[in-house]
Amino acid sequence: MERNPYPVWSKQFCTLLGAFLGAVLAALLMQPLCLLPLGWGAGLAAALLYAVLMLAGAKAGSRYARALRMKNAIKQEIPAACPKVLDTSVIIDGRIFDICKAGFLEGELVIPSFVLDELRHIADSADSLRRNRGRRGLDILQKIREELDCPVRVDDWDEDGAEVDVKLLRLAKRLNGAVMTNDYNLNKVAGVAKVPVLNINELAGALRPVVLPGEEMAVRIVREGKEPGQGVAYLDDGTMVVVENGRRVGETLDVEVTTVLQTSAGRMIFTRIKAVESKAI
Repeated sequence: MERNPYPVWSKQFCTLLGAFLGAVLAALLMQPLCLLPLGWGAGLAAALLYAVLMLAGAKAGSRYARALRMKNAIKQEIPAACPKVLDTSVIIDGRIFDICKAGFLEGELVIPSFVLDELRHIADSADSLRRNRGRRGLDILQKIREELDCPVRVDDWDEDGAEVDVKLLRLAKRLNGAVMTNDYNLNKVAGVAKVPVLNINELAGALRPVVLPGEEMAVRIVREGKEPGQGVAYLDDGTMVVVENGRRVGETLDVEVTTVLQTSAGRMIFTRIKAVESKAI
């Protein structure tokens, strides 16, 4: 435990020191007063001067000690960056590498040994899709270790018989850290268990650019929509753009936003083809 640099007795010490300095100042000020013919008034003036300056010094010392204690309390309330416990989904997802590279994460990245085991099992799967996902996760971990200047540690703690999600939450509690995931169910369970959780999908949603009705953009139609004449395009972040009378697959159109709809599944932008202004010849 770190030793408190401002112990309790500092208040009394600072108060006495302030009073002593006030007395010294009073003694210095009394030197010229002694030369004046004040008679019996000299003693009264000296008493008042000592009393006022010693009291002012004591109060100043007490305030200084209080300021030191407040500074120390604030310093102790600010925790260091907590460790981030990575789950399997966030490693396979791969965006954790870009977030770390951009410098938006502080603290140690903790990779549980049981998560590594799960990645190895997925990488050895007979199913080609699962096998590719597992290998991608292992490649992401290797890139983080080799290319980024951030602390990464493999934690060997494990608990036999418990599910992976349960072990993740318990490990995060043991380390006073947070779970980093993009799994919706794990996010909800962590909230119930009062374990801090960082969801990359929520981060991505918060970073989506704001689009307002009336704004213009250029989109490429990739498929037809559900309604007759509609075309569908996608922004770089995956947001679906529905274009009225835009049934022109493969074409890039200048469109104007009419409505922005936020649903539980994500955001949808409804647009119409930008009208071409006729120029007088």
